[in-house]
Amino acid sequence: MDRPIQVGVIGAGGVAGVYIPHLGRINEPNRQRVEVALVCDIDERRRSQTKERFGLDRFTTDANEVIESPDIDLVLILTAMPEHGRLATAALAVGKHVLVEKPMAMTLEEAAALVDLAKRSPGYLVCAPHVVLSPTYQAMWKRVHRGDIGRVYSARGFYGWSGPTWGQWYYAPGGGSLFDLGVYNVTTLTGLLGPAKRVMAMSGIAVPERVIDGQRITVQSDDNVQLLLDFGDATYAVVTTGFTIQRYRVPGIELYGSEGTIQMLGEDWAPRGYELWQNTEGSWRTYETVTWPWQDGIRHLVDCIETSTPPVIQPEHAFHVLEIMLKTMESGRTGQALPIESTFDPPRFDDAPGLGEDAHLIHDPGQV
Repeated sequence: MDRPIQVGVIGAGGVAGVYIPHLGRINEPNRQRVEVALVCDIDERRRSQTKERFGLDRFTTDANEVIESPDIDLVLILTAMPEHGRLATAALAVGKHVLVEKPMAMTLEEAAALVDLAKRSPGYLVCAPHVVLSPTYQAMWKRVHRGDIGRVYSARGFYGWSGPTWGQWYYAPGGGSLFDLGVYNVTTLTGLLGPAKRVMAMSGIAVPERVIDGQRITVQSDDNVQLLLDFGDATYAVVTTGFTIQRYRVPGIELYGSEGTIQMLGEDWAPRGYELWQNTEGSWRTYETVTWPWQDGIRHLVDCIETSTPPVIQPEHAFHVLEIMLKTMESGRTGQALPIESTFDPPRFDDAPGLGEDAHLIHDPGQV
């Protein structure tokens, strides 16, 4: 493009406070690649906050103004979860590029229509989370797929905390810890191991009342979840997530294979590298990777728009993850194992130039 990509932001809350400064960091010293042209929030009080925090004057309380504006190229959707599908659909329908925070929608019907629309729209659709973009993920992907730990038998994902004390929608129907937190682990594991075939779960409300925004509320969405994924051929993964975890000191992702183990250091949305055990070496080796910010999916989308290159992140992957999460909730209610009907082709990183470089070895017990 011969001008900066014009971005419209819908949702000016805490997540916008991460994305908007990051958009500024995408610009180069001698070239402005992006510009935030318009910010929207249903709360009029955010108008002055947007001006004070980001120095942005153009503000509206009407999302349609962002979507229908002819000078907006890319719509960034950062609202509460129940609005994601509707807004992403409206923006794609008029040909905008769209980045939508997770999840892409709250029902499979809405998500399926969004995936179909993304195939026909001139705009690209990128759905969070963006975990497949991290150098740690890509280095681990290479390790797994070139057989460095042999055949993967089992895996584990872990992500939780005590839960937000703001935003009542986190605890309303359609919210919950799986959609806010566990979505990262499910995305990472299915990216590394491929589509899941079946899910079985235990899910429930462990803390029935909470004080949110200074008000005592009744929790209506599950805040404590354990889900088991079946990838076929007796390969299984478990995900532990919840607004019920005060602290922990375990890797975010672990994969156990016939010839070794690989585990992610840090969370999959904020990884710091990985540790590798290979039976042939008989020791752990620690690898450090480049620091990667979880909001960097917006940089990837900007790169794709500028080069007319389809994004690595696929709507079909986000749909598969949504089906897993929705059926996790159903399995938690019924106690039944449920089939996963959707599928997708995970992105590969073995031949992609500039992606997935091996991490820097920082600890090798064999070198003293």
